[in-house]
Amino acid sequence: MKIQHPSQTERAAVIGRRKVASGNHDEDDMTEMLNELRILLPGAQLLTGFLITLPFNSGFKEIVQSEKWVFMAAFLCSLSSLILFTAPAVQHRMLRPLLNRVHFKDVASRQMLTGAVFLSLALVLCANLVTSEVVGHPLGSAVAAIVTSFILAIWWIYPWRSRRVHRQDVPTKGGFSKHFSSADDHVSQEDQ
Repeated sequence: MKIQHPSQTERAAVIGRRKVASGNHDEDDMTEMLNELRILLPGAQLLTGFLITLPFNSGFKEIVQSEKWVFMAAFLCSLSSLILFTAPAVQHRMLRPLLNRVHFKDVASRQMLTGAVFLSLALVLCANLVTSEVVGHPLGSAVAAIVTSFILAIWWIYPWRSRRVHRQDVPTKGGFSKHFSSADDHVSQEDQ
């Protein structure tokens, strides 16, 4: 009889279910969220800081009015992303001790995703602004379209598709999918 070894995804799902059952999932989820913010926040800070200084440069007055509007949109999107990425930290401090941790994480996740939408827009607008200024508007629009496609594909479409494909990994009303019952048995046997 041939023993089937579970894939890394199957093992991760089993470990995740065990964490949920033991109550450690809540703390791990908060830690993951904080680590994600540590990655997103410096990018939003750097972009916002760069955009804040731009109007004070002598050449800024020479750009055409349409580029100034692109700049304003990029600045407001970048600033919005920065505000949304820092909101969970401020809210956590103000709400201590957290009475409803699950609700807090849900709200913080929504704020992070909304901040990522604004950061996506700011990056596209900045790509358009910089490229338009350096090589002209037609190429600036083309570069903005490429950056938009890249961000959509990597940040939004890939995770969305991966989540849809791996729906079987999510607990169902009657328990976990049949696909993982054998992995549970196999990992349980390995742990013994």
